[in-house]
Amino acid sequence: MTATKTETRADIYETITSAIVARIEAGDVLPWHQPWQAGHAAGPVSRPLRHNGQPYQGINVLWLWMTAHGRGYTCPLWLTYRQAQELGGHVRKGEKATPVVYASTFAKDEQNSAGETVRRNIPFLKTYSVFNAEQCDGLPGHFTAQLPPPAGHVDPLPAVLDFARHTGADVREGGARAYYSPAGDYVQMPHAATFESPEAHAGTLVHELAHWTGHTSRLARDFTAAKRFGDEAYAAEELVAELAAAFLAADIGFEAQPRDDHAAYLGSWLKVMKADKRAIFTAASAASRAAAYLHSLQPGGAADQADDAAADAETVTA
Repeated sequence: MTATKTETRADIYETITSAIVARIEAGDVLPWHQPWQAGHAAGPVSRPLRHNGQPYQGINVLWLWMTAHGRGYTCPLWLTYRQAQELGGHVRKGEKATPVVYASTFAKDEQNSAGETVRRNIPFLKTYSVFNAEQCDGLPGHFTAQLPPPAGHVDPLPAVLDFARHTGADVREGGARAYYSPAGDYVQMPHAATFESPEAHAGTLVHELAHWTGHTSRLARDFTAAKRFGDEAYAAEELVAELAAAFLAADIGFEAQPRDDHAAYLGSWLKVMKADKRAIFTAASAASRAAAYLHSLQPGGAADQADDAAADAETVTA
């Protein structure tokens, strides 16, 4: 492993601490936590490992947790650029490295007050650049081996699965992240059995379905086009999905359980609401329309239900 940079302890502590603080201040309250556990054959993603299976320690664990969470990696194995080559693989072009630190000491001979030569151990830190195995191609099979979906200790709620099926949305299962892809127009969900509870799965699914309603072929919800939201358009859309999920949980009949990533948006939501007193009304109205649109796709749902059901909400244009 080749060091890419040697810094003082203060430099490294400042760099990493500042990055963590910035993430938390940005609303990423628990950036290393997710409500499911990835099923990689080498071990859970929450336990980062070196290429040889040796676990990382100290700050590197936290740092690699954060990176794995932020980028959606399911593999806990990390290696340097050279190690990837030595294993017959390579890091893909354009992939971003993650710094880790190595602490050690070096011996230095000094003279004491009596004029005697004494050897003193001087502590130092080095930073190294590593890559997750999922950033590489051509590695041995165990770097990419996935476990089969875990035996269902969490059974999804049938009512929610039926609700999702009747919407006609393209819901795909697998991976370590839940998201809606506007470009592909599909919802991606981790395996239901990997969630902490049926309600956690249900809440995540309806949250992503709420995002799905915003597609241009459906409700055409685009906060980026509204100058009043500016850089907070993403937070506004997340607030809509959060509220719609709460509405749907009440409608379908399951207890909504706040996810950690919902809480992580709190700072951004507060910023939106403080900057624009109409924002919560706009979000509530849009959330009502999103929920009503999904209801309208259910058996017996009226085609115009999306408009009618939003009438009780304060309607403020985006």
